[in-house]
Amino acid sequence: MRKIGVIGDKDSVLGFKALGLEVFTPEKDADVRTTIETLAKKEYGVIFITEQMAVKALETISRYDGEVIPAIIMIPSNSGTLNIGSDRINKNVEKALGSNIL
Repeated sequence: MRKIGVIGDKDSVLGFKALGLEVFTPEKDADVRTTIETLAKKEYGVIFITEQMAVKALETISRYDGEVIPAIIMIPSNSGTLNIGSDRINKNVEKALGSNIL
């Protein structure tokens, strides 16, 4: 069974820890990229990442766009949303279906 990891600032991801998910709170931009790579190598099936952290590692995340595992899903932080996650979903739906039904 694959694991689920959550990457973000401490205040945004503490709730996920209470649910039993593994939580990672990298401080530096390079640490965000390293954390994503490490989780991918450890065969995490799903990686949730706050949009604010994702901005620091967009190139690393884009390398996994064509992969089935891990699924990297951007979520809003406790500070709010940057709409990056919903924009990615809309683009993927349009790519898959030929038009945006959302």
